[in-house]
Amino acid sequence: MQTDDSTSTEFTPRQSAVLAEALRLLVEGGDKALTTAGLARAANCSKESLYKWFGDRDGLLSAMISYQASKVRTFERSGERLTAESLTQHLELFARDLLGVLAGDVSLALNRLAIGQTSRDGSKLGRMLLERGRRQIDRRARALLESGQRDGLLRFFDGEEAYRTLYGLIVSDMHVRMLLGEKPDTESFGARAAKAVSSFLTLYGTEKMLAD
Repeated sequence: MQTDDSTSTEFTPRQSAVLAEALRLLVEGGDKALTTAGLARAANCSKESLYKWFGDRDGLLSAMISYQASKVRTFERSGERLTAESLTQHLELFARDLLGVLAGDVSLALNRLAIGQTSRDGSKLGRMLLERGRRQIDRRARALLESGQRDGLLRFFDGEEAYRTLYGLIVSDMHVRMLLGEKPDTESFGARAAKAVSSFLTLYGTEKMLAD
């Protein structure tokens, strides 16, 4: 088994470092601070390298979102069967990572920027956040649930509905409150993740899962 705990599958270490710097510029200076020249200077690389790696500004933003989404780790099936214990661990890891990413300055800055741009350009950034961020996370989490179902630990007829239930139990209205300025209680994320996963398994866990 392995977790998707790095960005190496899509970005090189150097590219990841540049994307991290781009996100820092966005958080600290807003949209106007994220220029090709400014990023090249801050990341100590050439503008030519930025264009080669990411293309235009939209390509850079898309890569930034994908890099951020990759911080939410999920199980990747590699031939080994899930157990009740390992499924619980993977679900709790996913929940903690999801809460941590959503509560981070980067996620909040990206979402606030997308909301602010909605009336100006049809929310192009918003679409990127959905396609390269939220749906990337959704697909990997759905794969985890489907693995649990194949291994006889979860029972559901609609995988999408089961995942939405899990997501809702983890996040609830927390992200909306944070976008409105409420400070997250990060120290409670571990307990919140465990409670959400326990509730989800009560709803969707099989007898085999609950017995173990």
